[in-house]
Amino acid sequence: MTPDPYFFIVIFCGVAVVFPLMPLALAWLWRKFFQPPKPGPAKNATYECGVESIGEARGQFQSQYYLYCIIFLIFDVEAIFLVPFAVAFTGLPLGAFIAILVFLLLLIEGLVWAWSKGCLD
Repeated sequence: MTPDPYFFIVIFCGVAVVFPLMPLALAWLWRKFFQPPKPGPAKNATYECGVESIGEARGQFQSQYYLYCIIFLIFDVEAIFLVPFAVAFTGLPLGAFIAILVFLLLLIEGLVWAWSKGCLD
């Protein structure tokens, strides 16, 4: 006796539904039995790294900090692009060498521009 061909599709759909719902059900049961019934002020308090929070959480930063962070990210990512070139330096053709030189010149140009604008102060 051979099983119905749709039997495996039904099993697959059942597993696809039960597999993500089981952790949710277990989390709900865990919360039901182990969570305190009424959250108090200690539970609702803001807690950050063991330090009690005082005052307003929002702070305003100068735009130079954001510009400094963006410049750092740009140069950090471009430094990562230089690693494959450094690894394969001896086996690269002349076209790849010229392309990496253009890349480095653009990187240096961006650094000189940021330095001249005073972004790195």
